[in-house]
Amino acid sequence: MILSLDTATLVSSVALVHNEKLVAELTVQTKKTHSEMLMPHIEQVMALAGVHKCDLKLVAVSIGPGSFTGLRIGLATAKALAYALAIPIVGVSTLEALAYNCPVPGALLAPMLDAQKGNVYQALYRWEKKELLEVMPARVISFDQAVAELGAGNQPALILGEGAVMNSEKLSEMSNPMAAAAHVVMPRAASVALLAQKKHGEGIYHDPMTLEPLYIRRSEAEVLWEKRHGVCV
Repeated sequence: MILSLDTATLVSSVALVHNEKLVAELTVQTKKTHSEMLMPHIEQVMALAGVHKCDLKLVAVSIGPGSFTGLRIGLATAKALAYALAIPIVGVSTLEALAYNCPVPGALLAPMLDAQKGNVYQALYRWEKKELLEVMPARVISFDQAVAELGAGNQPALILGEGAVMNSEKLSEMSNPMAAAAHVVMPRAASVALLAQKKHGEGIYHDPMTLEPLYIRRSEAEVLWEKRHGVCV
């Protein structure tokens, strides 16, 4: 039984997966913070599914890129559970999990998350022989530039994640790239769990004491602190 968490964005998602079967999932986007919702959601999902802590064999967690605060809350919770229950933990890229939501062969999948100031975190994926392959690793790029690059290609492209939601009006006027369907745009802990199960089966797991978020860039607070204190950036 895998307990999976995704708090990389404003969406809070918790799932239970067993033998590649989704047992339960709670995915919510409200104005409440992850610190308020995450633990109650974990308890609620486990209670509804009739799953006890002793049934858990693996903790999966979305490690970014994404919201710095959300990532820290989700990862701290996942690491504490893995350590307390003495079970493995597997960290999964938030962008990869978003692409996993959308098993569409023949299309280029472009998950995008808000990186502030008109920029997005972006990676590219495609499905090949029922396997999700990374075409381009995660980077920070302006949304307009990312869309221009996708539009200049000769392959249909789908945008997922916050990039699709925040720029829905722009994308509605384009034939390529397009925003993916609403039900696959949001992050889902189920996808994180299924990817983690696959990775764990390949011998990939992480140390709960050393696993860190995948930030890609430094926070605005760090940059401002260094500027104020005369540190080269």
